[in-house]
Amino acid sequence: MMSPIGRGLTSLFDEDELDEDSAVARALRSVPLDEIRPNPEQPRLSFDPRELEALAASIGAHGILSPLVVRRHEGRYVLIAGERRLRAAAIAGLKEVPVLIKEAPDRATQLELALVENLQRSDLDPVEAARGYQRLISEYGYTQDQVAAGIGRNRATVANAVRLLKLPDFVLDTIQAGRITAGHGKALIPVEDHVQLERLLVQIELKELSVRATEALVSALLDDSKRQRADELKETKEELKPILDVLQRALHTQVDIRPRQDGSGRIVIEYASADELERLIDQIQSTT
Repeated sequence: MMSPIGRGLTSLFDEDELDEDSAVARALRSVPLDEIRPNPEQPRLSFDPRELEALAASIGAHGILSPLVVRRHEGRYVLIAGERRLRAAAIAGLKEVPVLIKEAPDRATQLELALVENLQRSDLDPVEAARGYQRLISEYGYTQDQVAAGIGRNRATVANAVRLLKLPDFVLDTIQAGRITAGHGKALIPVEDHVQLERLLVQIELKELSVRATEALVSALLDDSKRQRADELKETKEELKPILDVLQRALHTQVDIRPRQDGSGRIVIEYASADELERLIDQIQSTT
């Protein structure tokens, strides 16, 4: 069975249902507002109160011009599309709302389609969209190519959006609040240290840095960190030199100690031939 992704809300209905005298028209009715359960797959986590108030005023004056789409579930209705209208109708004081009822072939398909419908809206913020893409991938088994085809974007857009989720929540919150852009967020992904990230966020906001300037700042920071780590490892190797000398004298061969920044490391013992390897093994075993 072909997945509904990419076919839009019309994929809920057969072509012959789209005629106004058809099954869709017969499925159009008013239902009590309190019998509709919000969409559990809604990717949007925040709704602008001012926008909802404006929509509520419009609904109060003109009614709901486009019906909500719902499915039946356990004697009630579950929203498929139209959550902003549902919330605004409640603000406007409506007791009933017009709906199109679609019998779901299975719950997963309808929830999946509801998610896709929301992702196709242009006003999802970048983090909501990224989380929606990731849910399609992780919960429904879509590839990035399939997600991209379904929402009418290219694969790079989907891949870059999902990469945002590598950022810690406090950076994602800053993006959702509109204090920095998704482009700034992508530039910050290579920075793993949270303290450094917090400092960078302050600089971006105070200096109103562009994405390009942020990328340059991050690049310089990473270069400095890389040099600092190299210097620290060099110092550690100097401190380990007496131990290295002891090992080389004891084993009568070249030995190298390769420390890591976390305090761990490797000891590399050189041998020139199979005979020398046997000698080293015998020597080590004789000391144990």
